[in-house]
Amino acid sequence: MKKFIILLTLLLSMWSCTVTEKPQFVGLENIKVLESNSKYITFGADAYFMNPNDLGGTLKTDEIKVYINDNEVAQISTESFDVPAKNEFSIPLKTKIPTDSLFSNKNIGSLVGSLFSKSVKVQYKGDIKYLFLGFSYDYEIDKTENIKIKI
Repeated sequence: MKKFIILLTLLLSMWSCTVTEKPQFVGLENIKVLESNSKYITFGADAYFMNPNDLGGTLKTDEIKVYINDNEVAQISTESFDVPAKNEFSIPLKTKIPTDSLFSNKNIGSLVGSLFSKSVKVQYKGDIKYLFLGFSYDYEIDKTENIKIKI
């Protein structure tokens, strides 16, 4: 009888929780240079979400590609992030790009143009996956911004 009451309590508590829709992807913002030195340039961005549900889940990024002036220079893969219930939240997307990859032969023409315009075109492209009790949903990321650089 005790087991039945515990099971019934668990089922009722799960039934009262709402999982009506997937978390909403609000957007990718704050693309900027976080740090730069002679070996690496660190770019960062924040992916914003809102979860209207009583239960969370996890988000995982897998190979979001980073393009500088239309040339792929890095990929971002992170560990899983816990999704808070009934809350707005963001996940940071950071990547270190070796400066020698920026100054390769295929990038040199676009970098010369960037030096004159004092900005670089940064694009994040890929998927963020939402996982909850065997259910999954992919959010497509494709955001481009021109970032001012200091010379």
